[in-house]
Amino acid sequence: MKQMITSILFATDLSANSTHALRHAASIAQATGAEIHVLHVNQPISDDAKITMEMFILNEETRRTATERRHEMVRKILAERQANFWARFEGDDAKIRDQVTSIEVTDGHPAEVILRRSQEMGCDLIVLGAHDHGFSHTFLGTVAKRVLRRSKIPTLIVPHPTDDE
Repeated sequence: MKQMITSILFATDLSANSTHALRHAASIAQATGAEIHVLHVNQPISDDAKITMEMFILNEETRRTATERRHEMVRKILAERQANFWARFEGDDAKIRDQVTSIEVTDGHPAEVILRRSQEMGCDLIVLGAHDHGFSHTFLGTVAKRVLRRSKIPTLIVPHPTDDE
C-alpha cells in the first residue's frame, strides 16, 4: 500500500536553487493534492554581529527595531519571490498556489527548526534545495546534510540545476 503525501514542508534559504526546489514541491503537491508549507529560517545573529550592533547602535529600542526589520525584509523578499514564481503558472497549474497553506519566517538553527516544524505540522515530506554544487558536484550544504541525516520522514534534496535548466 502506498503512503499518501498530504503535507509538504518546503524549506527555502532564498537562494536561486530554492526556486528550482519549489518547482519540485509544487509538482508533487499537484500530483498528490498535498498542502505546501513554506518555511524560511533566519540564522541566529552571531555574537560578533550582536557586539557590533551594541557598539554602533547604543539605544536598545533601536537595536530591537533593527532585528525586527530583518524579519520584515526577509518576509518581503520571500513574498516577492513567491509572487514571481507563481506568476509563471497558467490555467489549472495556477491552482497549485492554493495548496500553499502557510508561509513562515522564523529564527533559529535551520536544520533543527525544519525538523521540528515538519513534525509539529505532521508533514509527510520535506523538500529543500541542495546548496550550490562544488568541485565534485556532490556538495549538499550543511543544513541539507543535517536534515537528511536526522529526518524521520522522506526528504527530497533537489540538486542545483545545470546551466541548461
